Amino acid sequence: MREFLKLFFLLVYSCLNAQTAFHNIGNIQLHENAQLGFHTNLINDGNFDQNLGFTGFYKKLGFLEVSGTKNVIFNDIEFDVEENLYLNNSVGIKNTALFISGNVVTHRDVVDSTLEFLDYYVHSGEGDYALVDGYVTSTTKDEFVFPIGDADMLRPMILPKQESVKTFKGAYFSENPNTPSTFETSFDTSIKQNFLQNISEIEFWDLRGEEETEITLIWNSNSDIETITDNLNSLRVVGWDKTNNKWVDLGGKNIKGDFDNGFVQSSKFIPDNYEIITIGSDFNFVLGVETFNSHNYAFSPNGDGINDLFVIEGIDLRPNNTLKIINRWGAQVYSKKNYNNTWNGISENGATIKKSEGLPVGVYFYFLTLHDENVTHTGYVYIMR
Repeated sequence: MREFLKLFFLLVYSCLNAQTAFHNIGNIQLHENAQLGFHTNLINDGNFDQNLGFTGFYKKLGFLEVSGTKNVIFNDIEFDVEENLYLNNSVGIKNTALFISGNVVTHRDVVDSTLEFLDYYVHSGEGDYALVDGYVTSTTKDEFVFPIGDADMLRPMILPKQESVKTFKGAYFSENPNTPSTFETSFDTSIKQNFLQNISEIEFWDLRGEEETEITLIWNSNSDIETITDNLNSLRVVGWDKTNNKWVDLGGKNIKGDFDNGFVQSSKFIPDNYEIITIGSDFNFVLGVETFNSHNYAFSPNGDGINDLFVIEGIDLRPNNTLKIINRWGAQVYSKKNYNNTWNGISENGATIKKSEGLPVGVYFYFLTLHDENVTHTGYVYIMR
């Protein structure tokens, strides 16, 4: 009781004399029917995370800030701050959030500062002038729409329903990935898998998480999709691979819309394996699998550890496949369902002479069937020793 009274008088003193901040240095808890409106800044250096009831942030002229050494967690909350609410530390939400006016702004270069949606929640009201300008964290197994954007432009991304509760964090950047403002490196859009044609130079998203998921990216007229492709079916979600330092295909399905508005969904991937993601296009229009009709492909299965395997980039995105290799006389020398870049030039045909030494130098023809799309790609490969 003494600590509560001390806190009460300190809060009253701060609000009446400075008119700048509601400063918590002890313990506060909002009970089920409680209502609390902040018309001034909140500094939280105490315990303020066991709240029920309703909380709002309001200011018609100017901005508000949340700061302090400890994070805050609210139950139901609404934001109506004309010139933005700035979060210097994280604010958690356990139930509902309503965006009325102004953005919730987090530090893009301090990713631990986020608006966190925890457990069960509903958010509504977000738009071009009422969004999260910075990072949002989602901890749920339900579908989640990130209410994120940049300045006065809402650009959400959508997580599908998960098998269990998972945590993901994300933000949107209206920036050229070649010259990002808050990353230590650039993401050269010319360094990419061979079958990728174009990478957006207008925008990107940052999605973080340790567990596998799909993600849906949404474009609008500002995305200038026509600079990426003239065929919407070739659109892909692409990511900057941290290991290989290049753009790679993350899949492209459920493509809906037109050049001014639409969305594209990725295949499953682990976000933490990629620095950023954005929208790109597939040069060969073959659903993320590079085939070799348009150029020679050679590999040298001689056991030196260099180019020893027949590698089809992107085949991991289409595991439901069958690969068949035919020699120039029409005899099948290799066949594998669910091919995963493991063929080393050894024949499976019993009539092949000296099978253990591998197939002889020469041209071979392949037939790659993608069963989910009912499409077969053909081409040729040259074995050299």
